[in-house]
Amino acid sequence: MSALRAIKDVVGPKGEIASDDAAPFLSEWRGRWPGEAAMIVCPASTEEVAKIVKICADHNIAITPQGGNTGLVGGQIPSGDEILLSLKRMRRIREIEPLNNTMTVDAGLTLAEAQEAAKEADRLFPLSIGSEGSCQIGGIISTNAGGVNVLRYGNTRDLVLGLEAVLPNGEILSSLKRLRKDNTGYDLKQLFIGGEGTLGIVTAAVLKLFPLPAEKVTVCAGVSSARDAVALLSYAQNETGGAATSFELMARICIDLVLKHIPDTRDPLGERHPFYVLMEFSSGQKTGLRSDIEDMLAGALEKGLIKDAVIAENEAQTQSLWRIRHSISEGINGEGLGARHDVSVATSDIPAFLEKAGAAVARLAPGARVVAFGHIGDGNVHYDVVGAEGGGPHALDDKRAKIESAVYDVIDSFNGSISAEHGVGRHRRDTLAKRKSEVELGMMRAIKNALDPNGIMNPGKMI
Repeated sequence: MSALRAIKDVVGPKGEIASDDAAPFLSEWRGRWPGEAAMIVCPASTEEVAKIVKICADHNIAITPQGGNTGLVGGQIPSGDEILLSLKRMRRIREIEPLNNTMTVDAGLTLAEAQEAAKEADRLFPLSIGSEGSCQIGGIISTNAGGVNVLRYGNTRDLVLGLEAVLPNGEILSSLKRLRKDNTGYDLKQLFIGGEGTLGIVTAAVLKLFPLPAEKVTVCAGVSSARDAVALLSYAQNETGGAATSFELMARICIDLVLKHIPDTRDPLGERHPFYVLMEFSSGQKTGLRSDIEDMLAGALEKGLIKDAVIAENEAQTQSLWRIRHSISEGINGEGLGARHDVSVATSDIPAFLEKAGAAVARLAPGARVVAFGHIGDGNVHYDVVGAEGGGPHALDDKRAKIESAVYDVIDSFNGSISAEHGVGRHRRDTLAKRKSEVELGMMRAIKNALDPNGIMNPGKMI
């Protein structure tokens, strides 16, 4: 095919993935969406991306953009004759400006590399997620990733100042501005942040940086209920002057599954508790934070908001506590696919949501286990359901769709969202179409049709 030969000429021998090496690009880590692609290419520059997209546009060939392939909803996996376009070779740090607190990077740079580059410049890029060693900047922008620090710093959407992207016709949108204020019309970069590659391919971005914290304190506390956890969040913020950076909720079953399936992990507290909260606080002051946190915990204990707590005494203990939180999804995988949800409600509604959703699951699947955890500070709950103990990895296969629908019904009753940070992809595309209003869907389709009239950009995903 002449178009494929032309694309090969653009990327050269180093830019094409041979069929023998294709497997890692065509499957995701849960094994739910096996993929197929006519060709896998890895361009080395924005100009190469633009040339490839122009060839595809001229020949009506679909494109699936892919970052680090860490997505959980199938948005990065091709399903037919698409060109899979990986950004992995585009890893430059174009510029770091400590005085402006900005960093301009290529889309293929991993999140961990961006964090480290910022640190070397005595700055902080605060986005932090479990897959940060392999996920890429373009991917986190395209999915508007959140992570554990949204409470203090916001989602990816709040951390991107400027953006470069290749449009579906091969034109380059070059808007790598380093400005905090630009009131000159539509904020076009926002179309691509959370757009899941359906409107174009992000190739570079200007990221917002912050001063490095001088002191950090990490705490794990046991609590009796989700209501106490929500009340603890408010109390901790008030008592520390908003110093909380992360505030993660974990049901006890989360700890149990991590201990069961993840080697070299240990129970964070001496006694079992219904829920646990992993809190991290940071300050620009070099002293005083630890004392403030100890006073806050004493007050929370007196009020009955916590039953026990441990403060990490060193970096090793801090990493040990965070390893538990970041290993929960892997621990759940050991119990089978089950029904997975990434939902959000107002923070104050989390306890009521957990109660109502739990009752709905119990009616549909008696004995099924709810594994609830997430970023309580921003209302994001990862609400996963696995089969009864000993039921096997496929215990819920025939009930998965009904469970997911029932949980989404509960989410709707709280005016929440069926996808908080993982995106829509393949997994939630049909659900989104059923639950978004016609006005919202109409606007989304109008934007898609205006920018990508031939529908070549990540087809079958989101909309």
